[in-house]
Amino acid sequence: MRTLSSRAALAADPAVGAGNVLARVLAGGADPDGPGLIFDTAVDGFPAEHPLTLRELDERVDARAAWLHAQGVKPRDPIAIWTGTAADHILGYLALTRLGAIPALINGNLAADIVAEYIRRLRAVGVLADAAHLELLRPHDLGTPILGDTAAIAEADPADAPAPYRHHQDDPVVITHTSGTTGIPKSVLHTHSSLFAATRHLLTMPQAQGTGRILNALPAPHTATVLMMNQALGNRAEFFALSSQAGEVVLDAIQRWKPQSVFGFSVTWAELARQDLSAYDLSSVRLWFNTGDCTHEPHVRKLVAQGNRDSMTREGVVRTAGSHFIDGLGSSEMGHSMFHVTHRVDTDTYGRCIGKPYKFVDVAVLNLDGTELGTGEVGHLGIKSPTLSPGYWNDSGTTYRFRLNGYYLTGDLVYRDADGRFFHLDRAADSTDGFYTAQAEERVLVACPDVADCTAVIVNENGQVITDVLLELGPGADPALDRTEVIRAALGAELGATLRKVEVSADIPKGATGKVRKVALRERQLIS
Repeated sequence: MRTLSSRAALAADPAVGAGNVLARVLAGGADPDGPGLIFDTAVDGFPAEHPLTLRELDERVDARAAWLHAQGVKPRDPIAIWTGTAADHILGYLALTRLGAIPALINGNLAADIVAEYIRRLRAVGVLADAAHLELLRPHDLGTPILGDTAAIAEADPADAPAPYRHHQDDPVVITHTSGTTGIPKSVLHTHSSLFAATRHLLTMPQAQGTGRILNALPAPHTATVLMMNQALGNRAEFFALSSQAGEVVLDAIQRWKPQSVFGFSVTWAELARQDLSAYDLSSVRLWFNTGDCTHEPHVRKLVAQGNRDSMTREGVVRTAGSHFIDGLGSSEMGHSMFHVTHRVDTDTYGRCIGKPYKFVDVAVLNLDGTELGTGEVGHLGIKSPTLSPGYWNDSGTTYRFRLNGYYLTGDLVYRDADGRFFHLDRAADSTDGFYTAQAEERVLVACPDVADCTAVIVNENGQVITDVLLELGPGADPALDRTEVIRAALGAELGATLRKVEVSADIPKGATGKVRKVALRERQLIS
């Protein structure tokens, strides 16, 4: 682990940003034989799970940069990458940013017709894909050439790579996308400075416990993986990037690789929580770090009961049973989680608490006329932060639609308590007449321990609010048990009175990252 002064020196480097962390770490005197990155697939002759050193990682990036440069890729060229492996996404990102180009990372689970339309809207200069995804793209008009197979771009000589591009702080460095639960994903732009702003801040602080050996269970093409990879490189930490976020895959990797911390989204924690965790050796884990959507209390409680953490006592630092879970709220557009709250087995700050904002964030709870609301009042979450995306690529209309009174509107409904803690109630699009689906789901899960996960759908049909609750049962749960009255009571008098049905369902539509497509469920609910 690097000393605070070395990390602070990197943070103080005015040239460093999201587009050149690897190069600047090496230029700053990092040991070339120190930790680079680890992938779950073979890379350029190295077997899966081989710990690439910084030198090996740098050479693999240069090889790809040389190939892309020979194909005529230039600074500011948007290049789409659609693949199924973390290695292809991350190495492609590093190589393209080394040239000053703009990688547009696309989740490999999206449908081909959606990807084709997304690429057309990007007006990309070219496309890279692995063999399986290339085959899916062949029937579609992309409006741009396919540059090649991601396997081929590693074959060039690293010595042929041009000198690394010198980024300006405002230069675009990556385009990621939203989950696409409402249709074609929105393309989110990040700059050299915006996507490094949170990392720069964190590098000036003591390194968090458990961040020396990280298992990344975040989707590789997501903003969060780019962030966490750059943080790991800056911290000189070991970083193992998984290509799948499936619960059993993550648990197997924890048991085999023994990470100190695991980074992921709430959908992965839900999958982990429905497993028999006692069947796995999770003793190495000190920290679970969540970003994206807030995580439900029952899922957190199951995870913090696992692993170990260091605690300060009168006798000094001792190992204590049970891990930390850092929750919050983030999105591609936010550029980093905006809030943080830490859960342990002995804490009880739940009720969809997302904690307090990071110091670099200015937060407001707003009415849609821009008026700021006070303590306890529910409103729209507004954010000002140096981490924010400057907007949606090729879509200024949508960019400005989400701006109000100088704030970016995240699409979330929240309130603040008297202690300055924030609580997340729902996505605004999923809320109906002051009733909140995310809050309802949390209440159901707390009331029904045999339910592994649930989805609440609330609609207003001809002036009448109707609520349906779809259940995903845990192991051993009785599918014939009528839980309606328990759930009605858990929802509370007002929302409980709107409950139409409780259904055990495996037919829950989900997007590429595993998020439930509630817009599809609302449409289905209105015609049922």
